[in-house]
Amino acid sequence: MAAESPHFEYAVTLLRNLFDAAVESAYPGRELAELLPEPPRGKTVVVGAGKAGASMAQTLEKSLGSIDDSLIIVPQGHSLKTESINIIEASHPVPDRIGLEGAIHILEMARSLKSDDLLLCLLSGGGSALLNLPLPGIALAEKQAITRSLLSSGATINEINTVRKHLSAIKGGRLAAASYPASTFTLAVSDVPGNHISTIASGPTVGDPSTCAEASDVLDRFSIAVSPTIRRIMQSDQSETPAPDDPALRFSRYAVVAGPGKALGAASNRAKNCGFNVINLGDQVEGLAAEIAKHHAHLIRTEKLFENNQRTLLLSGGEATVQITGEGSGGPNQEYLLALAIELNGLENLFGIACDTDGIDGATTAAGAVITPSTLSRAAERGINPKDCLENNDAGSFFTLLDDLVTTGPTYTNVNDFRAIAYIPHSD
Repeated sequence: MAAESPHFEYAVTLLRNLFDAAVESAYPGRELAELLPEPPRGKTVVVGAGKAGASMAQTLEKSLGSIDDSLIIVPQGHSLKTESINIIEASHPVPDRIGLEGAIHILEMARSLKSDDLLLCLLSGGGSALLNLPLPGIALAEKQAITRSLLSSGATINEINTVRKHLSAIKGGRLAAASYPASTFTLAVSDVPGNHISTIASGPTVGDPSTCAEASDVLDRFSIAVSPTIRRIMQSDQSETPAPDDPALRFSRYAVVAGPGKALGAASNRAKNCGFNVINLGDQVEGLAAEIAKHHAHLIRTEKLFENNQRTLLLSGGEATVQITGEGSGGPNQEYLLALAIELNGLENLFGIACDTDGIDGATTAAGAVITPSTLSRAAERGINPKDCLENNDAGSFFTLLDDLVTTGPTYTNVNDFRAIAYIPHSD
């Protein structure tokens, strides 16, 4: 953060502390241990995928007596030291062969289980890309191309995962079905609006309410090109996933360990302790980053949320997306903030932060960024045109040049986006 007035520095520090409170609340701890099922009479096999996989494994090891086999897939750079649980790193957000081979091994472990055994599955955000096993007839390269196109299309996480499930041999309930008649218990750190377990990591252990027809509709609406072979597969029974009432899923149960709502609640409590009036828009705010920013700016201006000269905080979570048409760098949270700064146009006493709770915004090394009332004026002093940067999807360069990025490194959890706009009167 570039040098600012003491008032500005205080505001930015406070916002960063609120983000830290949100992340801390989402780190899997005592709650995970309390939710564990009774030990089975047979074997316990631990599998999983996601950005919180290593931290969940560490917590699990302290509470679980015996582990007969294990494999957790995490993104590159997200490993932690474990005593008995095996962890491998694979590519995210575009899948790779390491993730594919790991998924094959996990599916084989599930298929080997008997009725007295337990498949304990640890899932978190990022698991969809990491737990990567295309249906027979679909090449890894095709899956990678479709993933890249979906990620740049502006589609929501539910829409993206609907397609992923119907192209996969392990997602959409297929993993739990493979373990039947063994019991499956899933512990999840949610990164999706509403904590829908069928969307977290594309729901490999629960029934899928979506259909292959809906997956095809997503591809059509976002003009995602696929081969005739994939079209044929998606129109066949091969692409249909187990429904929620599938008999092979009757021994599958789950619990959500942490989620976006809990993270926003932790930030809200800390803000209230600092004397803020908190307006919480909830954890299900999703859509294009720039459109969310316009809506929030509209609320501030038309609803007059910050008119009483009182400390006020506008909180929201969920998932912002970006429709990539330019050639710049950045992520959804950075694009949201750049669009918000443009809309607010230096409005006095308003400060903002937007970060991904996993510590990685899009494909960048930053968690997100901050804005202050001087963001646009400092950009002008450096000859940076914010509207050009926004049009080129180049929020990353914009905030890098202003030294306004928030960099945390991997947080080993993921409950999606954290956004906060604070009104802090100068007299504070």
